[in-house]
Amino acid sequence: METLDKPPLCEVRNVSQEFPQPRGTPLRVLGDVTLAVKPDEVIALLGPSGCGKSTLLRILAGLTQPTRGAILYHGQPLRGLNPGVGFVFQSFALFPWMTVAENVESALRPTGLAREEIRARTQKVITLVGLSGAEEAYPRELSGGMKQRVGMARALSLNPEMLFMDEPFSQVDALTAESLRAEVLDIWAAKDRNPSSIVMVSHDIKEVAAMADRIVVLGTRPGRIRTIVENTLPRPRNYRAPAFLQLVDRLHDIITGSEMPDAPAPAPGAGALIEPLPAARASEIVGLLEYLDSHGGREEVFRIVSDTHREFGVVIAVVNAAELLNFVDTPRRTVVLLPLGERFIRASPTEQKALWREQLLRLALFKQVAEALSRNEDHRLDADFILETIAMRMPYENYEGVFETFVSWARYGDLFTYDEDTKTLALK
Repeated sequence: METLDKPPLCEVRNVSQEFPQPRGTPLRVLGDVTLAVKPDEVIALLGPSGCGKSTLLRILAGLTQPTRGAILYHGQPLRGLNPGVGFVFQSFALFPWMTVAENVESALRPTGLAREEIRARTQKVITLVGLSGAEEAYPRELSGGMKQRVGMARALSLNPEMLFMDEPFSQVDALTAESLRAEVLDIWAAKDRNPSSIVMVSHDIKEVAAMADRIVVLGTRPGRIRTIVENTLPRPRNYRAPAFLQLVDRLHDIITGSEMPDAPAPAPGAGALIEPLPAARASEIVGLLEYLDSHGGREEVFRIVSDTHREFGVVIAVVNAAELLNFVDTPRRTVVLLPLGERFIRASPTEQKALWREQLLRLALFKQVAEALSRNEDHRLDADFILETIAMRMPYENYEGVFETFVSWARYGDLFTYDEDTKTLALK
């Protein structure tokens, strides 16, 4: 692409990011990432939960300072916030006591612009995002799509060179999301004004295939760039076109190749001492088993995503959790219900809990905690013991997230109880 020969608007070089953990090894979220944002392009950061997509976006915006590495803006080291960025957040981030117009104006007041200029810019961007007539409405009176339009208007009011969007369409329904995507691309395509480039975080493979010129695929533990896919499909892009479907299929292959490797699980005692627990609820794992049972015992992961209307990253986490518990296998891109999974589906609720407990105790973390509880006279453990164990043995994981999954799986199988008030775990 010709525009990619132009100097970068901003870039990160050899950036790593670590976050301190209580009494444990720092959580390494990003490792040695180098990426440049060029003029006139749309970049998508794609990857599973926990791969550092949002952290990388915040570093590029100057909202987070990296542990190591450099951030450059127009070739110069960035100090503080990136002045060329307008940021659209996933959670809308609106002030509930302010009207639509006041929310937009709140981004302009710190710039020192005259009051008349602030009002003129506010009205211009409100019109641009299709909110004319809603200037005096409060966030509680708006739909999810309208709230996100306010967020877009606030970001665009700064006339930014770059528009950064962190999963901006994940909180709205599918039709609204599609409309917002088209409007964002229309605004970007008007080359007589900013933003020159867009950088977006997404879990949605079809979304990034539809929007992005370059798709940056990140891996986890810690987050690193696995590959960058150039998307040369002409705009507007047809979701049903063979070339579009081929690109989606290719991206699926890249992600499933790393997140669902076609390889046997390590033998007990080999490799990591404690297996990472995918962020999946017990009900989601059971739902996957029921789905496979109703589909002849096997299905391609892409079809599961389509049928269940879930984000690809979420489905991958559920599949990996079911595989960890020996309920499914994942040859290539297919999820296959194993005999133990079939037995689980056909068992009574009491038998299901017994099978679930049996599989949990095959996992190192549950086994170690059960042994520690048995050794204690009162059969109780402080939550800090488990949190510290997770932080020490899995330094690249979100220890709090792993603990939440640990507790929910244990509760489902009646293995342990957990008292939220006293923060103690006890044998059932």
